[in-house]
Amino acid sequence: MSLDFLHLDFFLAGLASLLVMTNPPSKIPLFISLTQGMDEKHRKSQALWSCIYAAIIMFISLLAGNLLLAAFGISYGALRIAGGFVVAVIGYRMLFGEASPNKAPLVRRDREDYAFFPIAMPMISGPGTMAVLIGFSTEIAEFPTLQDQVGTFFMMTLAIIFCCMVCWLMMRSANYCAKIMGSSGTVVLSKVMGFLLICIGVQFLGSGIRTFMTGA
Repeated sequence: MSLDFLHLDFFLAGLASLLVMTNPPSKIPLFISLTQGMDEKHRKSQALWSCIYAAIIMFISLLAGNLLLAAFGISYGALRIAGGFVVAVIGYRMLFGEASPNKAPLVRRDREDYAFFPIAMPMISGPGTMAVLIGFSTEIAEFPTLQDQVGTFFMMTLAIIFCCMVCWLMMRSANYCAKIMGSSGTVVLSKVMGFLLICIGVQFLGSGIRTFMTGA
């Protein structure tokens, strides 16, 4: 296999993996929920900056993910447990609304910026996405030549950019999708996605606990 095909394979594999993990269509109900009451200019800014933040987080995970985890003594299991907890809490908020059983607000509607948290992290560049990129970084490090390492790293960076562009397109079309679905359809979709996020969070927790207990 030639070098060019090797690089292309990394790009396609990386892009497919990132799109599966980020699941761009699932960002629509979350984005609609968090940006209610914002004007169009503010919504555009939130969509753009959330994808920029996500791309930076992904790039850092690819570049130095293993080093960061080792530096802080964080295992893959601990990363998945923490990420699963955060995802499950966000799913709970989407499923049951803004108030908890004791009527304490779970989502602050006076906030003006949701781009970094929770949209960029953990909804786009969550623990699963970071784990995928860290896995690719270990594969890149195993290539024998610097030329191969640079080439595959560049292709993975392109995969990150393309993935974030797809997420941006999904969020920019959120209002159009909301108009098609209507208010009741948006609420139903938000509830369904909230339940699915709880399931994903529990799955992350279970996987993280299993990994943590086995010492992997």
